[in-house]
Amino acid sequence: MVTLFWASVAIVAYVYAGYPALLGLWSSVAARPIRKQRSLPGVVYPPVSIIVAARNEAARLPARIRNLLDQDYPGPVEIIVVSDGSTDGTPAALERFRAAVRLIELPQGGKPRAVNAGAAAATGEILVFADARQRFALDAVRQLVANFADPTVGGVTGELMLDVEGDATVEASIGEGVGLYWKYEKWLRRHESRVGSTLGATGAIYALRRALWQPLPAEALLDDVLAPMRVVLAGHRMVFDDAAKAFDRAEPDSATESRRKTRTLAGNYQILSLEPRLLVPFANPVWGQYVSHKLGRLIVPWALIVALLTSAVLAPRSWVYAVALMLQLCLYGLAAFGMWAESRELSRTPRTPDPPPDHPSEPGDRLDPTPPCTDIKLKLELTLREFLR
Repeated sequence: MVTLFWASVAIVAYVYAGYPALLGLWSSVAARPIRKQRSLPGVVYPPVSIIVAARNEAARLPARIRNLLDQDYPGPVEIIVVSDGSTDGTPAALERFRAAVRLIELPQGGKPRAVNAGAAAATGEILVFADARQRFALDAVRQLVANFADPTVGGVTGELMLDVEGDATVEASIGEGVGLYWKYEKWLRRHESRVGSTLGATGAIYALRRALWQPLPAEALLDDVLAPMRVVLAGHRMVFDDAAKAFDRAEPDSATESRRKTRTLAGNYQILSLEPRLLVPFANPVWGQYVSHKLGRLIVPWALIVALLTSAVLAPRSWVYAVALMLQLCLYGLAAFGMWAESRELSRTPRTPDPPPDHPSEPGDRLDPTPPCTDIKLKLELTLREFLR
């Protein structure tokens, strides 16, 4: 029982503190610099295809297309919009851009099918994936593509910045706790990229070599994790470049974030079944990072349950375990109270509905602006649901 308790504590401590410490040390002594292309006269830029999979985004698409047309990328660019069974007049909204945009209309089949259709129709050497709701910095595409001058690079993910009410802000603007954890997540991606590859991509802005693209299964929940990890499994690097920026609006409540977190967690479990090679050390070039960063977070809720139960059993024997039990109960109580208080506040505050999302599935592996307590809380909730079935 004692061993189980301390093993559980060690797992949680390693995932959230030990791994980042080791990663920081590793990147300081064994960094692999990227030979990024410089903007010089006479430099030839490869043709790029920007793919936007959208459903019922007639209200957002015109501004999004203008944003993409304004990119300062020096090479050829084609913009492909795949309408996934839209019923809101999306083709009419794009009529004014007919000369600059290629529209593919499909019956509703889900985001993976739409993305596959866009990639199959693309002619560019580099595929850039984007959503309708975000916008790019004007140099975002150029910054992404510059990384492909390094032949070891197979994919690049940019940085997602959150806006508040449409005004670009730094992370602190969306809340101190949220901002700190968001910085922590991006720090992990940055240092994983320095030593080899980051795990997944920011769904709002990432790019892959077309030659490395593999069609997504129709049931895929996290296309922005599965596609990049397949690039890594093929022996190429997936790097993080914070010079390539996309902007999105911060979600004003935890309900939307909770749904997205639930989908993300389910998607991470699904990826293990779609790509079991991720668990094989000699088949996965980033096996250590994957186990520590992704798989470890799937194990953490189970470790927390074990720590709670074992500390309850051991509490009568030692004050150490009694204190540990009290601390855990206090933390979970505070988390429950916070959820209750927030739900009451949200129920009293009328909210203007957003335009319908481009897909029922939201971007899966966006940099996660959710504090650790909320992250763990949601994982525990999902785990307990499965346990009680």
